[in-house]
Amino acid sequence: MPDWLASRLPEGWTGWHLMAATVAFAVASAVVSVVAVGAVLARLPADYFVNPAARTRIDRHPALKVLFVLGRNLLGYLLIALGVVLSLPGVPGQGLLTILMGVMLIDIPGKHRAERWLVTRRPVLRAVNALRARVGQPPLLTEVADTTAAAG
Repeated sequence: MPDWLASRLPEGWTGWHLMAATVAFAVASAVVSVVAVGAVLARLPADYFVNPAARTRIDRHPALKVLFVLGRNLLGYLLIALGVVLSLPGVPGQGLLTILMGVMLIDIPGKHRAERWLVTRRPVLRAVNALRARVGQPPLLTEVADTTAAAG
């Protein structure tokens, strides 16, 4: 182990202690990422991707609305920066998943279209709907029902 690293470790730590802490951190960050994404997917309205009204923001006081948007975007940019760091070689953690979570929080043009594209991939939609079924939520709708064909 390099001297510069050994000097920064707590007293009595060896390379094995560092490796165990690194693995524990990687596993913990993966679990937290999966739980956070699962919680968000379970709370989405079933028609989120087909009904623009389902994506409208909750009415709040204008000052609270501004603070909420600023806080959400700040958290999103922090997650993106953390994800970039976690994506570096030798740094444990779920970098790409953390970046994706950050991008989903910030306000950027085309974000909804990209989210819709991702969730309409068959394996992703199957996994999301299985998760939603496990927590008692209806499956996500990805296509608007064609009422003219059914009427004719």
